[in-house]
Amino acid sequence: MFRGLMFESEAAQFQSAGIQVGAEIGQAEERLLSEALSPFGVTRRNHALEMGRLYVVLHCFENEVRSLIRETLEEKEGGDWIERLPPKIKSFAEGRQKSSEQDSWLTGERADLLGFVDFGQLASIIVDKWVHFEDLLPSQHWLKQRMDELEKVRHFIAHNRVLLPTEYQRVYLYIADWNRVVGL
Repeated sequence: MFRGLMFESEAAQFQSAGIQVGAEIGQAEERLLSEALSPFGVTRRNHALEMGRLYVVLHCFENEVRSLIRETLEEKEGGDWIERLPPKIKSFAEGRQKSSEQDSWLTGERADLLGFVDFGQLASIIVDKWVHFEDLLPSQHWLKQRMDELEKVRHFIAHNRVLLPTEYQRVYLYIADWNRVVGL
């Protein structure tokens, strides 16, 4: 065991100096993905990979919106901001959180109540707390339009349907627009 720890320590020093030691993780992951996808046709694999990229972008976007809400409300309303969420949304999230705790086989993040709020409800929170967001976002209409469109795309992808390539650009455009406005 000691030799293994010594090797890891020395390997880390070599790697930090730009010397590759052991298997390249990226290549290994790529090979594993390739093996997992190999039974499926090329068209299905290509669609899946593109939808996967869109999912990753939407995942990042959705969690940035959650962070924006969390950070803004914590700053403006204090540490107990979660208690002042719109009652329907708070109740919905608490129900989902409770169900998650009962599903003991699911081991993901459970402590963050905002993580149990539906994507579409995020815009409702911002609108409800508009006084805290009005200096950051152009208008409630602007917010709702983008969030409604992205929610539709999110559902489409989450249910394993394939978007047309022209729709990819709309997703990237809306998210880039949001990032520009909020300063990401």
